Amino acid sequence: MTAARRHARRWGALLGVLALTVSLGSTTASASPSDRTDRTSRAEAARVDRVPVPDPQWFDCSSAFGERTQCGTVQLPLDYDQPRKATTDVALLKLSVADPSRKIGTLFINPGGPGGSGVQIAAAASFFLSPALLERFDVVGVDPRGTNFSSNVRCFRNLGEQATGLAGLMVPFPVGDAETGAYVASSKAFGAACSTTGTPLSGSMSTAEVARDMDVLRRMVGDKKLTYLGFSYGSYLGNVYANLFPDRVRAVVIDGVLDPLAWAGTPENAGIPQTQRLKSGEGASKALDEVLARCAAAGPEFCLLAGLGDPATVYAEIVASLKENPILVTDDEGNPLFEITYAVLISVLLSDLYAPEGSSWVDQDLTYVHSLQHPTDADLTALRAAFVGRYQALHGPDREGTAAPSGWPYDNSPEAFQSVLCTDGLNPAAAEEWIPASASADAVAPGFGPLWTWASAPCASSTWTVRDEDAYTGPFTRRTAAPVLVVGNYWDPATNYEGAVAAAGLLPRSSLLSSDSWGHTAYGTSACVTDAVDTYLLSGQTPAAGTVCTGDVQPFTDPLGSEPGPQSRGAAPARPLPPVVPPLPGAVPRS
Repeated sequence: MTAARRHARRWGALLGVLALTVSLGSTTASASPSDRTDRTSRAEAARVDRVPVPDPQWFDCSSAFGERTQCGTVQLPLDYDQPRKATTDVALLKLSVADPSRKIGTLFINPGGPGGSGVQIAAAASFFLSPALLERFDVVGVDPRGTNFSSNVRCFRNLGEQATGLAGLMVPFPVGDAETGAYVASSKAFGAACSTTGTPLSGSMSTAEVARDMDVLRRMVGDKKLTYLGFSYGSYLGNVYANLFPDRVRAVVIDGVLDPLAWAGTPENAGIPQTQRLKSGEGASKALDEVLARCAAAGPEFCLLAGLGDPATVYAEIVASLKENPILVTDDEGNPLFEITYAVLISVLLSDLYAPEGSSWVDQDLTYVHSLQHPTDADLTALRAAFVGRYQALHGPDREGTAAPSGWPYDNSPEAFQSVLCTDGLNPAAAEEWIPASASADAVAPGFGPLWTWASAPCASSTWTVRDEDAYTGPFTRRTAAPVLVVGNYWDPATNYEGAVAAAGLLPRSSLLSSDSWGHTAYGTSACVTDAVDTYLLSGQTPAAGTVCTGDVQPFTDPLGSEPGPQSRGAAPARPLPPVVPPLPGAVPRS
């Protein structure tokens, strides 16, 4: 696997800009006296309603995506202020209801990212959505402009240039002067490339543009109002839509919620990097601390790490040792595979925490690393295989140092993520400002703080200079025609539960559903959450105020067997979880 492809995995997996006056009016809080907070503004209505209803020319794609799927492509304005000029192709997939006579409407769905494929999550809908939803809604997934099967943004002329330009970003986060210097240099190169070669598409990929696309597509499918289910970054898309088009909301669910003021930024917090403002590092650190505490309480019968001493102390010792002496992992012939550095360990642990059963994986992975630092005669073959597998899922299976041929097919997933992140949010001016920001993040969320904070370094405003004058900067307080259902998970390592609380506090008609569950997002982790979301989407009925669900999978409730492995889900739903894409480069979607 080439360096660029490793980077694509890392950056493909995870944040408005300054408000500018445009010909149709601003997308900020200002509005004409006749505009009301519970209605789509005249400016916004003019942007989207004058666009002709597109024809996707649906074709049968069931051989590739499964029964009752149709695919299509529409051309939508690159700039909604100039709808008759340049367009961009947007790809769609529709999973149709089996019995059209029972259809309520269309459920639009987004998996997160930014940059996750709506086409692919819609294709998987029959596996993770409840039968009740599939019987009453067509499900439509949209690949956001610039990404996946839609027209692709490209910031470099070829894959070789991309690999060279982004070489410094090939670590989970930089440690030491050499890595930090390389990371800063590549962040600047990334911003400059997307502000030149990547234009004009890189400057037209804000979440507001995708929300406008979705409103045009809502008209295309014949729905008077939008029904939507968005995960992770998809929560921000749903939030922006609800605030741009408040009277066009039928039912909007946002699960795994980003604090909208942290994502977009305000004049008060613009000096803090976007991915630090979200407090995702704090959420991940809180989740790991709780796993270690529950491991200690459960004891060695339930948790391997507890048999080595106090789990929090053992973890601190592992970290201290790795910072001084990284561990080289070799294959069966003794050839080097990769190095376990402190940063690598943090990235693996974060990947573990994305899953409801992640506590078991944390236990396995820390036990394995401890065994490398303190060799024993125990058979750790299974633990080794699991750790290597998770490392390779994050970083690729091959050894470092292979250059990317420039003629290979271009993978734009780094640009797909970054063009939304940087176009949406305010950020400090220079990439060097991420150095002290990372240090302050590390003080409150060791390891996880820097991992999240550095992700937005390419967004430094002096090098990422391309802007979308129609990006949404707020407000996030519009009164929607129907309540928005906000779902937050206490132990989410990617979208801090505080984000759900903040979003619900801003939206006047929202309903907050809390979940004492593990992993990233909550739909599918318990019948309580799933039934509440389904009921709302079907009928508009929100759960009772103050409802708190409990995830079916909780840490260390099953005794360890003869072979350590993920714990069973006693009352877990029979369906898989949705394939959510966390808002961080290198994040591995849960399965």
